[in-house]
Amino acid sequence: MKQFKLWGIAGMLLIAASCNNPADKEKEELETPAVKMMSERTVEYKVNDVTMVGFVAYDSADTGRRPAILVVPEWWGLNEYAKGRARQLADLGYVAMAVDMYGNGLQADNPEMAGKLATPFYENPAMARERFTAALQTLKSLAVTDTNKIAAIGYCFGGAQVLNMARLGVPLKGVVSFHGNLVGVPPQKDMVKAAVLVLHGADDQFVPQTEVATFKKQMDSLGIPYIFKAYPGATHAFTNPAATEMGKQFNIPIAYNAAADTASWNEMKQFFRDIF
Repeated sequence: MKQFKLWGIAGMLLIAASCNNPADKEKEELETPAVKMMSERTVEYKVNDVTMVGFVAYDSADTGRRPAILVVPEWWGLNEYAKGRARQLADLGYVAMAVDMYGNGLQADNPEMAGKLATPFYENPAMARERFTAALQTLKSLAVTDTNKIAAIGYCFGGAQVLNMARLGVPLKGVVSFHGNLVGVPPQKDMVKAAVLVLHGADDQFVPQTEVATFKKQMDSLGIPYIFKAYPGATHAFTNPAATEMGKQFNIPIAYNAAADTASWNEMKQFFRDIF
């Protein structure tokens, strides 16, 4: 009788163990790594005679190759906000590189200067592509980058740039625009290889409804797939916690929206899970 009780306990333990799905365990281990060692550094590279100063972040505890994300900043340039987004992506398990589009780490501290720095990239998409591609090659050169799984995200000015990179046929798995301008290089169906996600503030005065309509018409008329999410009550720069104060300082219609920030970030995470 005693032996039966012992086998009964052992059997129940064996049954309980068999009910644990190995796939669930593997998923849990992937989502919650035991140790993270965040590595971050600046990287310098040249475009013609201009020195570009990018910022790279990734988990160095993981030595394997992994998907990588380029982060194109707002028109202010590569500042702490863009670096913070790169760090967040690294924490999710990606290699992230915040891009210096202006060169020499140049940043703007007022809208007038920012406009002067950003305008040439809208007017000359070829120059924008050259600088973006140089950053892409730098990211690909990292030993931890899976060169077959690279995407790009951009904020405001950066959102417009990553959409243009998709239209220009830059080899990316996907692009995500956060409150970016939507109309740029005219799309051509055979050129757009990247998946496209647009995350837009419904009350954005810098990207009015007419521009939204033009973007959708261009894409729909060519049968180019995209995902478009608009957040009611969200204005331009809705993901940047400093936007509200900057809006007051410079009297421009921008503001942070915590709900839209969280929702759009979650949309991006699902998008990356889908394309990678």
